[in-house]
Amino acid sequence: MRIVLLGPPGAGKGTQAAQLVSQYGISHLSTGDVFRAAYREGDPLGLEAHEAISRGELVADEIVIGLVKQRLSRTHEGWLLDGFPRTREQAKSLDTFLQKEGEKLDCVLSIVARSETLIGRLQDRRICTDCGRSYHLKFKPPTLPGQCDICGGELYQRSDDRPEAIRKRLEVYEKETEPLVEYYKTKGLLKEIDGEGSMDRVYADIRAAVEEATRGGS
Repeated sequence: MRIVLLGPPGAGKGTQAAQLVSQYGISHLSTGDVFRAAYREGDPLGLEAHEAISRGELVADEIVIGLVKQRLSRTHEGWLLDGFPRTREQAKSLDTFLQKEGEKLDCVLSIVARSETLIGRLQDRRICTDCGRSYHLKFKPPTLPGQCDICGGELYQRSDDRPEAIRKRLEVYEKETEPLVEYYKTKGLLKEIDGEGSMDRVYADIRAAVEEATRGGS
């Protein structure tokens, strides 16, 4: 099973990805994890990616593509790609790689939701200053207000989780992803998922879409 997962900040991609990975026994490949693993292994591309991130720069397409291809070539039980591809060029590179490997994508899941919904979710997120555990004031609140359940650390709101910053993040995502959505739509691979409901409802829709795609549905 080979799946690409798309979704804006606040769409709950992490939660949905974890459930898919558990359900189908596939690997979750996020670009962040791929970068960190390659850096720990001393991979030259991983070192270049780390240097770019340390400078606050975007990692060049050729580095991202190279690292993802390396990881995919070592992953044989199926996978879920999260954070890649981000551009039409990256999508074309992924297609070329899969064709050479004699493989293909089963589907591309795109979680969609209104900006107001996404802002509401993200502005209530809180992070522990000590251990990094994530909470949500509405959906996953700490036992004691402002205090981490695990280590007792203080909880804080990330600067990019404030409404004005969230709107900018959503604008960037829409600008980057719109061509990608159209690319996969023309290939008949795109499955749009309504992200407005509960996490359980969203996952039920995702699972139905995956089952349809793997049965050869369109």
